[in-house]
Amino acid sequence: MYIDFAPPSNGTYNNAGSSRQLANYLEHEDLERIEKGIYTDGFFNLTEDNIYKSTVIKDIDTNIGQLLKTDAKFYAIHVSPSEKELQAIGNTEQEQTEAMKRYIREVFIPEYANNFNKELSATDIKFYGKIHFDRSRSDNKLNMHCHLIVSRKDQSNKKKLSPLTNHKNAEKGIIKGGFDRVNLFQQVEQGFDKLFGYNRQLTESFEYYNTMKNYSISEQLDMLERQIGNESRNTVIQIELNKNKQNNILTNIQLENQGSKNEEKQIFSIPNLGLSSVLDLLTHESNNNDEQQIPVKRKKKKPKRGFGR
Repeated sequence: MYIDFAPPSNGTYNNAGSSRQLANYLEHEDLERIEKGIYTDGFFNLTEDNIYKSTVIKDIDTNIGQLLKTDAKFYAIHVSPSEKELQAIGNTEQEQTEAMKRYIREVFIPEYANNFNKELSATDIKFYGKIHFDRSRSDNKLNMHCHLIVSRKDQSNKKKLSPLTNHKNAEKGIIKGGFDRVNLFQQVEQGFDKLFGYNRQLTESFEYYNTMKNYSISEQLDMLERQIGNESRNTVIQIELNKNKQNNILTNIQLENQGSKNEEKQIFSIPNLGLSSVLDLLTHESNNNDEQQIPVKRKKKKPKRGFGR
């Protein structure tokens, strides 16, 4: 899972003024897909789908109480699953889209709110999301990702919330709370795995990526040792699984062979019984015929007496 906060700029991601430019950009892919007759999905928030772009712009642009002209009014966040993660959450673009929205609503936004350490919940965050299906700079076959426009102010338009602050769990001074982006990345990754039952390998984890990029050589070596240990353990497990699979196959073959032998015995025994019965029947019939063919003795007729001369 790749997550980043787009840095403010003078172009699409200029967040000191209206959100109109960003909202227009997020909708451009829909026009292309509609022309091709391909599935599209509108803006969404915590509870609603297919929200009009005009509603998004108005809601974000009016939630700016007590902010200066040059202050950030909103933040743009990209949430991009890997190909393996996308395969784990759905087989079609529509299935993946629904799963992605569920993840944003049930995992990402709640963790985002909690990470400010201001006793906030998901319902305190004003945001709008938009699913995109293509990335022009990506070589991945599956490119679905989510863009979020998150208001600088909470739903009550009273609290300022900045995920780009460098303060973390501050309890003293003007700024209270803060935002720990490393903690957010770890929490939303674990939340994804739990929500979708995803078996994440160490090399796919944010911990591995962060250590290999930002930590010392000794810490990187420790991580590599963990990786080798995990791979060895997985190899042993796979070998055992293969053995069990082979044993199951052999057992099934033996059972099938035993069943075949039993069937053969039955096949050979049935004709023997039948032949005996037939022979008995034939013998019985023969005896009856013999009895019928015994000649019956006939009485000799006495000669007729003639008249004497």
